[in-house]
Amino acid sequence: MTRFLWSAFLVVLILGTSLFARDDKPAIEQVIRMQQDAWNRGDLEGFMQGYWKSPELTFFAGGKENHGWQAALDRYKAAYASPGHEMGKLEFASLRVEMLGADAAFVRGEYHLTMPDGKTPHGLFTLIFRKFPDGWKIVHDHSAAAE
Repeated sequence: MTRFLWSAFLVVLILGTSLFARDDKPAIEQVIRMQQDAWNRGDLEGFMQGYWKSPELTFFAGGKENHGWQAALDRYKAAYASPGHEMGKLEFASLRVEMLGADAAFVRGEYHLTMPDGKTPHGLFTLIFRKFPDGWKIVHDHSAAAE
């Protein structure tokens, strides 16, 4: 009987964890949609709210490894909000959220920018999210432009 109870406990634990994790997928997708909306309003600080505000945040792009929330914001400002640069319209597509546990997730997707001059930079990204007391945040971003 004890073996049966132990097995039943494990099944409930595993199912409960996977159901809890599935319920977090919309919350993670909401962070990404909030970022898209902030970008399209020209609000870089709002866009950055989806990232972990820590010097331990990592961001891989353009063949370079960058560390820290402030460095990521500075990079975005230099590339998209400095004189002669515009942010354009951002669209995220083909989002796939894979829960890695109750407090971690792996996200894959595509980004598409439409610039005022008609250029359309685009590419792929992978994100690692962690759940913090104040919600889901990106702790690692790897974005690769299409060639």
